Amino acid sequence: MLTYSNTPVQTLQHPLFDEHNLQVLIKREDLNHPFVSGNKWWKLNYNLEEAKKLGYTTLLTFGGAHSNHIYATAAAAKEVGLKAIGIIRGDELSVQNNATLRFAHEQGMDLHFVSREDYRKRNEQNFTNTLINKFGKAYIIPEGGTNNLAVQGVALFSAKLHQEIDFDYLCCAVGTGGTLAGLIKGLPHKKLLGFSSLKGNFMEAEVKKVLQSDATNWTINSDYHFGGYGKYNQVLLDFINKAEKDFNIPLEQVYTGKMFFGVLDLISRNFFPEKSKILLLHTGGMQGKIQG
Repeated sequence: MLTYSNTPVQTLQHPLFDEHNLQVLIKREDLNHPFVSGNKWWKLNYNLEEAKKLGYTTLLTFGGAHSNHIYATAAAAKEVGLKAIGIIRGDELSVQNNATLRFAHEQGMDLHFVSREDYRKRNEQNFTNTLINKFGKAYIIPEGGTNNLAVQGVALFSAKLHQEIDFDYLCCAVGTGGTLAGLIKGLPHKKLLGFSSLKGNFMEAEVKKVLQSDATNWTINSDYHFGGYGKYNQVLLDFINKAEKDFNIPLEQVYTGKMFFGVLDLISRNFFPEKSKILLLHTGGMQGKIQG
């Protein structure tokens, strides 16, 4: 349903990789769509098909002020001719002072701001019923877009990766865990390493909940969150600025920049066996980039 551009796989060159006898590649899914980029395409496309099939004319979803998911859902809904409603965390926010929300509004998304206390109830049935009573019939997509259809979409993408690219390890950023769960489903015989953008060691349990399998070919590293979701410091920004020059690849500080930092640090610590082929997945989200 959504337009999709085929994306390149690039071989990355760096003295560190030569020193440790590693081949490092990157799949540039940040280039698959101008607005619904990276993993958001794979998570949203099949939900859009399902919404249309079931006769819905409106999507309803949730997110924060800088949410890639809100940004992408607004653009996706416009492209396929659906209305969109965004329930936004933080009733002190406004469209005028936030670029992500302004873009979503310009795409036609109807934004409704709720208190952070009310937002925490977003997965409760009573709160869902209140939204349906207020806005009418709508196809509901959870925060971050992670549901069974999203996981299936990513699994299809990862199976395609397996057919096209030879690699031993796949590394990706982790937010809600849906993308990693889909990758695990589609790549049962590869080693997968997720880099959590959130502070804490709870993401493995979240992925297991979504995955509903006993797969053991994956781990999540929680050492490179830089303070938590959306948090960063000058060390990370300086790294991103240098990495962009070294590799000529755009990075942002929320997801892929942290994953890049983690991969290079692990390489320097001899984490990957010699002669390994490591594939990095660029999951997009460049709308959230700040200039360091």
